Amino acid sequence: MNWFKQQLAHVAGTQEPEYGPDAIQPVTKQTPQYTELTSNDLKWVNMGGTNVETAVFYFMTDEGVTGLAQIIYSSVAGVHTTAHFNSKIFDHDGPGKHFLCSDSLNNYGFDDAQTGFVSDEVAVQLNAEGDTFTIKSAANDGCLVNLTVKRAAPGFHVGKNGTTYYGTDPAKPWGSMFHRFWPRCTATGTMKTEKKTYDFKGQAMYIKAIQGMKPHHAAAKWNFIWFNTPTYSASVMEFTTPASYDRTTVSVGSISKNGELIYAGPTTVKHTKSETDAEISWPEPKAIEVHWKGNGASGKPVDASLISDLPPKVDRVDVLHHIPGFVKTIVGGVVGTKPYIYQYISKDAMTLDVDDKSENGQLFMEATFISD
Repeated sequence: MNWFKQQLAHVAGTQEPEYGPDAIQPVTKQTPQYTELTSNDLKWVNMGGTNVETAVFYFMTDEGVTGLAQIIYSSVAGVHTTAHFNSKIFDHDGPGKHFLCSDSLNNYGFDDAQTGFVSDEVAVQLNAEGDTFTIKSAANDGCLVNLTVKRAAPGFHVGKNGTTYYGTDPAKPWGSMFHRFWPRCTATGTMKTEKKTYDFKGQAMYIKAIQGMKPHHAAAKWNFIWFNTPTYSASVMEFTTPASYDRTTVSVGSISKNGELIYAGPTTVKHTKSETDAEISWPEPKAIEVHWKGNGASGKPVDASLISDLPPKVDRVDVLHHIPGFVKTIVGGVVGTKPYIYQYISKDAMTLDVDDKSENGQLFMEATFISD
């Protein structure tokens, strides 16, 4: 009966019934605590069914610019697929004036190794050594992309395979969510707009992810945090499920530095202050408390934290305004579903504490609210 209910919700796109806590197997309960990645772990899965598969590169340049580049490969029931390339430069023409390009791609597919994505307009390719991506895009004349991202610390996923499974029978899950990370990278290259050519020399992060079910079934809210100091890179990827899966929070993250993964595993995130957004009623975060605590990669305990007020948001993204039309139809009619992303950037005003060391650094944070 649970399977039947899930299939009905899966086809109709409506909210699911409450299955209870046994219907989710969080990746944080897997052993080992984390696994280092190989090139095979970076392959495009193209899993069929209904899913969203993404490759996202985040950037913090030496000049203080924050940006991102993203491939979104979406499938509905395995019979209709689309591919998009998004690029965004924050504060392109002054504070709060961001430059976003979101373009549909044509004749898209994967290279023979399945680690590269190609289309008429975009190529994202991994080198033979498995430590460097090149990202080239002419999808939009208004933002020409030519970037190189080189891994500077080991990549990882949490647990044995980085995947949280959904379903009342663990042996036959009906949904999944996975994340794989290059937590600390170097970047070179440019994004060229009509007004300016941006030098993207600086720090980068790469995330490969799949939501192997309808997005509003998988998660009700998200936190993504990326914090860079001269020595360390700290990250968190956290989602909380809807009531269908007992509002379960799955939170993973890392602390790394050049050549070394210091910690990878469970994390905790709290919005210690928030204010109701009068326009859309979501609780807009105003302060955070983040902890990375547990056995480190060397076997020694690690205790790191980021505790601070947040700067004013730099953007509030209406997700339904930007996603492909067919994806919009999946979630747009579901009562209580109104996905928005609050984005924050802070430069040298926040401090990361790692064991007995403290360093100021630069923050990029997204707090996403999808459903009540």
